[in-house]
Amino acid sequence: MDRLVYVAMSGAKQTLRAQTTNSYNLANISTVGFHADLSAFQSQQVQGAGLPSRAYATDSSVGSDLSAGTIQQTGRNLDVAVQGSGWIAVQSPQGSEAYTRAGDLRVDPNGQMTTAQGYPVLSDSGPIAVPPYASISVGNDGSISIVPLGQTPQTVAVCGRIKLVNPPSESLVRTDGGLFRLHSGGDAAADATVQLVPGALESSNVNMAAAMTNMIELARSYDMQLKSMKAAEDNDTSSTKLLQTSG
Repeated sequence: MDRLVYVAMSGAKQTLRAQTTNSYNLANISTVGFHADLSAFQSQQVQGAGLPSRAYATDSSVGSDLSAGTIQQTGRNLDVAVQGSGWIAVQSPQGSEAYTRAGDLRVDPNGQMTTAQGYPVLSDSGPIAVPPYASISVGNDGSISIVPLGQTPQTVAVCGRIKLVNPPSESLVRTDGGLFRLHSGGDAAADATVQLVPGALESSNVNMAAAMTNMIELARSYDMQLKSMKAAEDNDTSSTKLLQTSG
């Protein structure tokens, strides 16, 4: 009876883990440039004495869905979306280089260009500093053009270029804050073929209908595991009463 309880308990625990991943994706359905986490169940043998005849399912992360989300026009000067494959280089809280497709950029009071989450945007030579300006725009190639404060609209200056990279998808791993980095821990080389769409943002690539369906399926699976544990308890109670009667 303990075997049934163990397998059902393990199934309930792993289902909750899968539900956590699915809930995380749903919570970020409106997050700019978000890429859904992927998880999958796999069969594992129960280790221990006896024949290897029992197995249970475990849930584990299998990476992230790196497909592009929908590009939506915003008209805002500092909004950019990566067209096709590619990433925007930013500085992670640990100081290392990381990558994002969230292009809702800002210029903070100190003149530093950041993402909406506060991560400094990088050029090939480090974080981008923007001088005081009357207007600002970002080009398809990531170049940042400004009309310096006090100058005429015809006086345009390029004050930096966003580092755009395009490493192989299999070389990337998700880190804290929805950022990605290279497995190797190094920095990806700039790729001049990566293009931006100014005045637009990439939406989350989470499929809401699929995530909601998955949530219902996981809830049913969890309920089934609980019913299995209740059945094991009922069987144990019935067996105990039968032994007492036989005695």
